[in-house]
Amino acid sequence: MTLTDLSGPGSRLLTRTGVTAGDVVLRLGRTTVRFDRRATAVTALLVLAVALLVLVSLMVGEYTIGPGALWDVITGAPQRRLDRFFVVDRRLPRALVAVGVGGGLAAAGAIFQRLHHNPLASPDIIGFTDGAAVGAVLAMITFGGGLAMGALGASVGALVTLAIIAALTVLGGLRGTRLVLVGIALAALSTSATFYLLSQAYLPSAATANAWLIGSLSGRGWGQVLAVAAGLMLVTPLVVVLDRAFGALDLGDTVATTLGVRSGRARLGLMAAATLLVGLSVAAAGPIAFIALAAPHLARGLTRTAGAGILPATCTGALLLGVSDLVAEHAFPAPVPVGVLTVSIGGVFLIWLLVREGLRHRV
Repeated sequence: MTLTDLSGPGSRLLTRTGVTAGDVVLRLGRTTVRFDRRATAVTALLVLAVALLVLVSLMVGEYTIGPGALWDVITGAPQRRLDRFFVVDRRLPRALVAVGVGGGLAAAGAIFQRLHHNPLASPDIIGFTDGAAVGAVLAMITFGGGLAMGALGASVGALVTLAIIAALTVLGGLRGTRLVLVGIALAALSTSATFYLLSQAYLPSAATANAWLIGSLSGRGWGQVLAVAAGLMLVTPLVVVLDRAFGALDLGDTVATTLGVRSGRARLGLMAAATLLVGLSVAAAGPIAFIALAAPHLARGLTRTAGAGILPATCTGALLLGVSDLVAEHAFPAPVPVGVLTVSIGGVFLIWLLVREGLRHRV
């Protein structure tokens, strides 16, 4: 979707990017709203799939709840106390955290990849996830505040990583492959710092932090749901406001400036929003890898668009992490942390992505 103000310089953006036969254009006063039909249909199907996934996650498990019993709980008239306990207190918070964290990571990945025009520019590749993890572990070990203190530490760690990347970008003009290489170096440094903190920590605190570092949704409750929801409500308006700048930024900073878009401020605002999403997600579930990398690619494949739309990517990430958590919880003899599963799948996906990009450049 592209928002274009027909009264200002941005009116040229619609002409420059073009309206295809697959677009639906609505005129709301002096603003034009353009929808890509396929992307809109795919997004609607993804939203439906996420809703169905949440319903399935509420029913399956060692204690099975049928559709009728689930409906009774939803309508506030459960026949058994255990039904309400498993649905409301155990499964629903976990499912909502999975959807929120998956969507937040995917949205951050879509922003990073589109801003840097690099398919590998995702938070877990260029160091943001590891920076957030260092902040969370430092906060939990130093102040002993558990997950609540870890949430604050993760946000601070992600913002510090953003500051380092921004400074290196200004000084060295990081773009493309160099950005990825510097990000990998920062991730390695962050990982070594995390291991050092764990080796020096009091054993119970180190055990708590180490379990959190694996990436898990086990035991997540309404406190994490409220934290994720509050963070998303804080960041979403900023992303929506700045999303209209993407079309101009895709044309280059020079063209964006002529269209009345302050590219520097727009990039900084989008990077800050993506960084906050990463910190929020890492704080809620630990450093779950590769959702931010894979979801925008899958969304582009489904919508058949060159730019990774934030909303399709968000829905894809929510579905991807939700399905991964169900598989990790129920497909093995004993439940495994979802972070273990996403790392395993993500490693294969990254190899495939690198091979595909290499073959594309050889052609």
